[in-house]
Amino acid sequence: MLIEDNQLYKFILDSGLVTKDELEAAKAEVEKKGNKRLGDILVSQGKITADNLRRMQAYTLGIPFVDLKGKKIPFETLSLIPEPIARSHNIVAFKKSDVSLEVAMLDVNDLSAIDFIKKKVHLKILPRLTDSESVKKYWFNTKKSLKAEFGDIIQKETDTLRMISENKGEPVTEEDWKKIAEDLPVVRIVDTLVKHAIIQNASDIHIEQMEEQVLVRYRIDGLLHDAMILPKQVGPSIIARIKVLSNLKLDEKRLPQDGRFKVDMNNEKVSFRVSILPTYYGEKTVMRLLRENISGFTLEYLNFHGEGLERIHKALKQATGMILTTGPTGSGKTTTLYTMLDILNTPDVNISTIEDPIEYQMARINQTQVRPEIGFSFAQGIRTLVRQDPDIIMVGEIRDNETAALAVNAALTGHLVLSTLHTNSAAGAIPRLLDMKVESFLLVSTLDIVIGQRLVRHLTENKEKYLLSKDELSQLHKIVDLDRVLDALKAEKIVKPNDTWEKIPFWRATKTGESEEESFKGRVGIHEILLVTETIKALIMKNATSSEIEEQAKKEGMLTMLEDGIFKCVEGVTTIEEVLRVVTE
Repeated sequence: MLIEDNQLYKFILDSGLVTKDELEAAKAEVEKKGNKRLGDILVSQGKITADNLRRMQAYTLGIPFVDLKGKKIPFETLSLIPEPIARSHNIVAFKKSDVSLEVAMLDVNDLSAIDFIKKKVHLKILPRLTDSESVKKYWFNTKKSLKAEFGDIIQKETDTLRMISENKGEPVTEEDWKKIAEDLPVVRIVDTLVKHAIIQNASDIHIEQMEEQVLVRYRIDGLLHDAMILPKQVGPSIIARIKVLSNLKLDEKRLPQDGRFKVDMNNEKVSFRVSILPTYYGEKTVMRLLRENISGFTLEYLNFHGEGLERIHKALKQATGMILTTGPTGSGKTTTLYTMLDILNTPDVNISTIEDPIEYQMARINQTQVRPEIGFSFAQGIRTLVRQDPDIIMVGEIRDNETAALAVNAALTGHLVLSTLHTNSAAGAIPRLLDMKVESFLLVSTLDIVIGQRLVRHLTENKEKYLLSKDELSQLHKIVDLDRVLDALKAEKIVKPNDTWEKIPFWRATKTGESEEESFKGRVGIHEILLVTETIKALIMKNATSSEIEEQAKKEGMLTMLEDGIFKCVEGVTTIEEVLRVVTE
């Protein structure tokens, strides 16, 4: 908050919440430390609460203070801001007019969040201060009521669903299944499951046929959660409805099928990638949710920082070459690629992509979908794209030798190529490409940078600081180079120059009875950014192993994913346990 300490001093003194002696002591502490504000010192000393400070700041700044406790907000207004953004920035949209949107915030100086919301809703944003209890209780109560509401809808529709059974003598025809799929209760159940998943910000929906029931699970923040249990008899009807939406064969139950469909919910387009697999008790369906509009993201928002961030920006300024993102499925590779494309997307360049599927739609970018069933592969797509006079080419994934060779050739002939690769680390991408028969001399001429990444769950405000014991530090030092992490923390001024690990706090969820769901919300990236320097090129020419390449990259300043994870633990972004779970799984 941009409030002069002298102004805040007078107001706090007049409020009577803190004595003059305590204020003077806090003022002396401010002068001693230099980088702390008066309000922060008083909160850290427990003299006033963070919420009391916000109320005083609101009054001093002349910004309205709103209390959301007990306030009913229309769902249409609440959902204008994507839930992960709202939760991570502690923002609640609560009042909308034709020209403006009022948002309750804990920090009205969070300009990046305000700017993001403004671009998304195309309205004037009016920030209002609120307290953390309001935000926390509001989200908690909203989530409970939504769960109850959707549970009731599904139960009601399940009860009215007409029973369908397959008689061995008279199998149900495709026409029969089509009628079943268009039955109103089935339509409502599937619509409700889909909407609930979008509201919960799930990345996947699993519908699993068991012996006695149908289990519906949502993957939220990387972990699967049971969402609903439905009667066994509704399973085939639900699968039939999903097949109709995805334009799949209704009477095919012996072979796997893949399809996709799209929904528009509150002006947010969400694509669903559908996979159906025959199992012992029926067909299992998994739907991957892909939100199409990610415009407005930045590399900083994705948690890139320091020297690694500078390396990426430098690589993006090159006219030719190759930038790769690596990691397992669901590690955020495509989001990173699209964020880089958003940075590169200026009027003076021609950008073309070849993808499977097109996960996000972007303005001014020529996006092409591969169609393997008719022979239109990544390789065929790249061959055609290079004849379309592109400056920048994005290849959704390098899967085979031919695609790898063509991507490298495109980078060699005057294009900037961005793509993804399935490897466990950034250094592992180089042996993988060599294994795909890419010549080493071509690789050193084209590869600029490789980004390895994973996603870890983000801590909410429900967290506390703690110090590691000597034994705990010793154990942690065995699996991660803490000296390198400390150097990075000092270089970016996260800790003081003279701090040691014994004095540096980590963060964990507060043990106040809340569920783990309340302690984590959303996911953020941990990264390693490998710059292909002259020494790395020499190692590539010698067919060095990924371990040797990684060791040299570390000597040249690369933080590994594990080290970057510990860095973010100190920042309070996540926990040590979460980083170890994701990096070592």
